[in-house]
Amino acid sequence: MRVLLLVNDSASSTTARTRVLIHTALSERHDTEVAFTNRRGHAARLARGAATTGTDAVVVLGGDGTLNEAANGVAGTDCVLAALPGGSTNVFARTIGTPDDPLLATEAVLDAFDAGNITSAGLGRTSGRYFLFHCGMGLDAAVVEQVERHPTLKRYLGHPLFLLAGLDTLRRYDRQTGTLGVRTTAPAVAVMDGCFVVVVANTDPYTFLGSRPVRIAPAATLHTGLSVVGLRSLKLADALGVLSAVFGANGSLSDTDPSVVQRIDDVRELTVTGRRPFGHQLDGDHLGAVNELRLEWVPDVLRLAIPAVSD
Repeated sequence: MRVLLLVNDSASSTTARTRVLIHTALSERHDTEVAFTNRRGHAARLARGAATTGTDAVVVLGGDGTLNEAANGVAGTDCVLAALPGGSTNVFARTIGTPDDPLLATEAVLDAFDAGNITSAGLGRTSGRYFLFHCGMGLDAAVVEQVERHPTLKRYLGHPLFLLAGLDTLRRYDRQTGTLGVRTTAPAVAVMDGCFVVVVANTDPYTFLGSRPVRIAPAATLHTGLSVVGLRSLKLADALGVLSAVFGANGSLSDTDPSVVQRIDDVRELTVTGRRPFGHQLDGDHLGAVNELRLEWVPDVLRLAIPAVSD
C-alpha cells in the first residue's frame, strides 16, 4: 500500500522518537511517506492531495483537530483514514477502539490493513465541513473557545484545563435564558427550544475524562444518524442531576427530566437557530459564532480503518 503518515508535531503527546518509530514500523510493511502539519487547514490539504494522487491510506498522528481535517481531506474518496493517538484526549481514536499507546496503536492499524478491517463510516456535516464525533453549540463551544486561548496549557494540562475552563465559563455565562432552538426535518419533524447547550453527536462517547467515557448519546454510531442532545437548564440541582446520570453506572441520560435534557436519535437533517449569535465547535475545534447552523448526516462517506469493534 501507499501510505501517508500525517504528523502534527505540536500535538500534546507527539514526540520525535515516537514519530520515528511509527514511521519505521509502517515503512517495514508499506510504501510510506511522512508529512508534517502545524497550522489550521494544512492537514486537510495534505490529505486531499494524497487521496487524489493514488495514496491508499492516510495515517494521522495528532489530536482530534488534525484527524478532523484529514477526514475532510479524504472523505468521498477511496483513500482510507487511520487514527493514532497523538493529542491530549484522542476522542475519536479511542471511540473506535484504538489503543492509547501510539506504538501499540500502529500495530493495531497495520493489522487492520492486513485483515481488510475497513468500514464505510457516516459523518455529520455543517457549512461544508464534516465532523467525526460531534458538533457542540452554546456553552459547550464557549468552553472550547476558552481552552483554545491557552494552547501551551492545553498541551501540558489536558483534562484539568478543560475542567477549569468549564467552571470559569459557567461562572460568566448567562444562565437565565436558553437561547438555542432545534428543528429536525428528517426523518421526522421534532422541536427543542430554550437550550443552553446543543450537542449533535455522530458517535458515543461525547468525550473522555481520564479513562472514563462521558456518554450522552449511546445510540450514536458511525452507521446510524445523528443524535441531538439539548440541555435546557443550568440550575445547580439540574446540573448535578445531569452529572449523576452521565457518570452513573449506565452513563445514560434516558431517565433525566425532559424539562432539563432532551435527546432525539437517528436524525438525518436539522437546523439550530439562536436568538443571538452562538459559538460552535466541531470535534473540539472552535469555528466562531453564527446565527444558524444546518446539519446533516452523510452515510458511507469515509473509508475508515477499525482496529477493534466499536459499536
